[in-house]
Amino acid sequence: MTQQPLLEIAAGSLASAIAAQEGGADRVELCGSLAEGGITPSYGTLALVRDRVRIPVYVLIRPRGGDFLYSDTEFEIMRRDVETCERVGCDGVVIGALDADGTIDPRCRQLVKTAGALGVTFHRAIDASADLNRSLEDIIALGCERVLTSGGCANALAGAQVIAGLVKQARDRISVMAGAGIRSGNLAEIARLTGAHEFHGSARTVLKSSMRYLNPALQDLAPDIEQSSAEEVRAMKAQLAG
Repeated sequence: MTQQPLLEIAAGSLASAIAAQEGGADRVELCGSLAEGGITPSYGTLALVRDRVRIPVYVLIRPRGGDFLYSDTEFEIMRRDVETCERVGCDGVVIGALDADGTIDPRCRQLVKTAGALGVTFHRAIDASADLNRSLEDIIALGCERVLTSGGCANALAGAQVIAGLVKQARDRISVMAGAGIRSGNLAEIARLTGAHEFHGSARTVLKSSMRYLNPALQDLAPDIEQSSAEEVRAMKAQLAG
C-alpha cells in the first residue's frame, strides 16, 4: 500500500498553529523560540493551541537552546513537561538528548515511558550525533514512532542522500521525517530524492510590526514577527499532492 505523504508544520505560536491548520497541514509541532531552534512552549500557548486546533499537536520537549547534553535537573524539567502535555490532551511529544560522546542518551527511555499513550518523535538531536546509523537503531529501540532528520546536514536538500539511506535502513520500523530548510520550492525534489513520506517545515513569513512608534536606540530589538503562512502551507501540500 502506498503511503500518503504527510506535512508537519513547526509552529512557534497559536497564530502559526492556526495557519498550519488552515493551510491543510497534517500535524503541528508546537514550540517556542524558533529562532534558537525551538524550546518547549509556554503552558498558555500549549493550552490554547489544544483548545483551538483540531489537527494532531505534538509538543517540543526542550528546556533550552544550545546542545543536547542535559543535566539531571534539565531532564526532570523535560519529564514534567511531558506529563503536562499528557494532562492537557496533546497527541504527542518531540524529544531528544545526547550524551557527551554524541550517542543517544539512554535516559530518553524515561521520557518515552512517561509519554505513555502519547506519540513520540525523536528530533534533530540525531543530526548532532556521532553516528547517524547507530543512532537510528538506538531511537528505534526506544520505541519512538518517527525521527526528524536533515541527514546530518544544514538542510534536508543537502542531506537528501543520507536521509534516503536512513529511510532504507528503517525498513518501516520507524518513520523517517525529512526536515530543515523545506519550502514549497524544494519540497517535491526532496521527496523524490529521499523517498521519505513525512516532511517538516515552518512555512514562515515575516509580518511587519504594526507599532507606530519604535525607539531608534533599540536596534537590537527587531519588531517584526515571524509566523507560519497558511498560503505557504497550502503550496507545500500542493507539491506533495503532485
